[in-house]
Amino acid sequence: MENSNEKDASRGSFGSKIGFILAAAGSAVGLGNIWRFPYLAAKYGGGLFLLVYLIFAITFGFTLMLTEIAIGRRTGKSVIGAYKTVDKRFAPLGWLAAAIPALILPYYCVIGGWVLKYMTIFITGGGSEIATKSYGTASDGSDISFFSDFISHAGQPAIFFVIYVLVGSIAVLLGVEKGIEKVSKILMPVLLVLIVGIGIYTLTLDGSGEGLKYYVVPDKDSITPSMLLKTIAAAVGQLFYSMSIAMGIMVTYGSYMRKEDSIEGSVRQIEVFDTAVAFLAGLIIVPAVFVFSGKDKLNAGPGLMFITLPKVFDSMPAGQFIGAAFFILVVLAALTSSISLMETVTAVVIEKFKLSRVKSCVIVIIFTLIVGMLSVLGYSTWSDVEIFGMQILDFFDFSTNNIMMPILAFLTCIMIGYVVKTKYIEEEVIHGEKKFKSKGLYNVMIKVVCPICMIIILITPFVTKI
Repeated sequence: MENSNEKDASRGSFGSKIGFILAAAGSAVGLGNIWRFPYLAAKYGGGLFLLVYLIFAITFGFTLMLTEIAIGRRTGKSVIGAYKTVDKRFAPLGWLAAAIPALILPYYCVIGGWVLKYMTIFITGGGSEIATKSYGTASDGSDISFFSDFISHAGQPAIFFVIYVLVGSIAVLLGVEKGIEKVSKILMPVLLVLIVGIGIYTLTLDGSGEGLKYYVVPDKDSITPSMLLKTIAAAVGQLFYSMSIAMGIMVTYGSYMRKEDSIEGSVRQIEVFDTAVAFLAGLIIVPAVFVFSGKDKLNAGPGLMFITLPKVFDSMPAGQFIGAAFFILVVLAALTSSISLMETVTAVVIEKFKLSRVKSCVIVIIFTLIVGMLSVLGYSTWSDVEIFGMQILDFFDFSTNNIMMPILAFLTCIMIGYVVKTKYIEEEVIHGEKKFKSKGLYNVMIKVVCPICMIIILITPFVTKI
């Protein structure tokens, strides 16, 4: 086990505690909060999912995020160097932690390009066209919507994908303090104002009370042992999306964190920000869909944002304006997350190849564009190409989120809980502080609960379809 308390000044660092918190919260707040969280909450019993998620956020999520930030700050290195520094026997985990964001970034930016397209249409007054446009019936009997037609032609998705990548890369090119920190200080408050404003408006709609009740009050009749197990697995899985856990991001951001700032306090603040945004996103989506499209449409799954919501906005008073504000919100949230993904990969290139930030970022941009095009073509020119029965984007998503990330999290727990021992993290947490307030909870979670949760996440997709 090695220790490195001397940071490489050339890597950059956050200039303030609030800069770190907003950047880390920006990483955590993304499509997982605004797109995935609401439809999972609707699918798994509304209030039941919220309760289970909250419990795991303040225990499981807190433990893994604190661990990764502490590893990053103590080693002062990117993910590859960080895991090797903690314990050379776990050096392969660093490569796994680097591979995860490298594989997520391209397809995440493809989805970001889709959102950018929708934002552009709503801003230019074309929201009603998206909601009402139909292209007939597919071979399986389903309606061909604007969205399915859009992604089935490679041209526009490719253009918006490239634009999205280039816009997101600006903050990374500018560096940690001048780029990522400054952008986060602007985007995160704007995002918060937008989501609170739209949420308040949604709750003023006639009939929204029933949708709100469905969202926050557990449906007792639907709670069964099987349903509870599926809800737990879904909630824990959502934490990966929602809190940027096991992606190498928090290790990277932790390596930029100032020594005098509180790790424990910062993690709690990031958690509050992240969970609040996810909850507010549900307040926007669930009551609105409940009122204008009915309870059944809440089970639209991933298509909720691109197919169902435009129809909801078209039915709402001032729906064109609300739709534009909503997709601006989603674009901002997506950008803060893709910036953190790109920064994590860029930091690895800088450290391993000793290149400048600009050269490293250009390499990452080129890689992202090449690999991302596979996902773009996977819905159009190469739509017949499947990997283990999945389309290209779905394969990248499944392999990273259902296999690679749980494995990384599980082995990180074993490394800290049983090999280098929890004292390694505790020493960094109390650096400049009097004590580690959640030490007891942390020890139980990292040694017992988190590993068990990871096993559940790993086996669930192969045992049952969630």
